[in-house]
Amino acid sequence: MDAIDFGVCRLSVVALRAEASDKAELVTQLLFGDHYEVRQYSSDKKWLKVLIASDEYEGWLDAKQHHSISKEYFDYMSRAELKITTDLSTSILYNKVPLAILMGSIIPISSTELFKMEEQFAFNGEAKNLGQKREFEFLRITANRYLHAPYLWGGKTPFGIDCSGFTQMVFKICGYKLYRDARQQATQGKAVRSIEETKPGDLAFFKNSVDAITHVGIVYANHQIIHASGRVRIDGLTEQGIVQAETGAVTHQLSHFRRILS
Repeated sequence: MDAIDFGVCRLSVVALRAEASDKAELVTQLLFGDHYEVRQYSSDKKWLKVLIASDEYEGWLDAKQHHSISKEYFDYMSRAELKITTDLSTSILYNKVPLAILMGSIIPISSTELFKMEEQFAFNGEAKNLGQKREFEFLRITANRYLHAPYLWGGKTPFGIDCSGFTQMVFKICGYKLYRDARQQATQGKAVRSIEETKPGDLAFFKNSVDAITHVGIVYANHQIIHASGRVRIDGLTEQGIVQAETGAVTHQLSHFRRILS
């Protein structure tokens, strides 16, 4: 389906839902600076079905939260070397009005120009080039900034995040693109054959009783894993799965590992 409009998120965080209703399941979120294609309108024109440019994930957006842009502007955002924020939360001055934004937001400043000259931005927080790939130590620092963030199905922020949203955002900040869902991420990168061959920064995937991928986390040194389950937490990792630090119980059954970091 071809796009019928284009947009960019100009709010701190916006819900995308499974259906055109405020009561529908939260499937993912847009953060400030995320751009997208509009694929469909609801019959009452109050909702838009959108496709996020960065991970090709779909959801329904409240039309009141849509910020329309031109195809030329959309294409520019897709190719420009933009900045991504690394502060847990900070603010941006947008059209002379301060707006709070969260870690992993795309700020509309490149090394040479603004997104659109008629939009006015000012930002002095911590950020890095979106496409700049970083090493494990940077990834570890980034992941630890999400520690104790509450679990939220469909969430992508330090104030509510799910397991695959957590891995996606950490790797995005480090310069790597991951798909949105754990089952999609489980096909990316290079296979790692066993837990003995893992390196810090590898992704670990977990399965249910019918071998469907249901969970993902990031391998740390010393047989540890950081993942979102109830909250973002660090637990033990064995050949059986995740061992909860407080109870010693195995909470997730191990499936396999993938290496994303180059």
